[in-house]
Amino acid sequence: MGWTRTAWTRVTAVGGMVLVIGYAALLAVHALVLDPLAAVPGRSLRSIYAGVDAIGLSTTQDVVGVLVSAGTGVAMAVGVAVVGLRQRMPLPVVAVCHLALLAFGAAAVFQSGFFLGMDVADAFGVSGAVHAWSGQVLFTVSMVALAGIPVVLVATAVRTARGSRTAG
Repeated sequence: MGWTRTAWTRVTAVGGMVLVIGYAALLAVHALVLDPLAAVPGRSLRSIYAGVDAIGLSTTQDVVGVLVSAGTGVAMAVGVAVVGLRQRMPLPVVAVCHLALLAFGAAAVFQSGFFLGMDVADAFGVSGAVHAWSGQVLFTVSMVALAGIPVVLVATAVRTARGSRTAG
């Protein structure tokens, strides 16, 4: 006996939520730890944060900003999963919603770079660009998710068209 559509939808709802939460976690670690360390090699994270605070900028505000950005994605992913399961949304709808959240994650990565990333640039005279490998991973995941949306939609349309031909 194979899996039912409802079972696949549950797996997609929960699995998508877990992927978005993982993305958000990497976003936070990237913005608050990995990128500052890559931007100012040879310095400890503590000394980087102290250097930012020393020029009158607030690392506390930076941390809060990044965590709010990441937390927003987590809240939306949980919302999609809960609504998707409670309302028995079709599998493609749940999948596209989670893919869209991952795709929009690129904007969150970009935006979160303006918090601590720009403060590190100001404090240490480095560029405000992405320095750590994790930034490229996040942007790549977002682009793959964006490309996945039309794939899901086309596959759904083909499946629906095949089903209507065999039913009629």
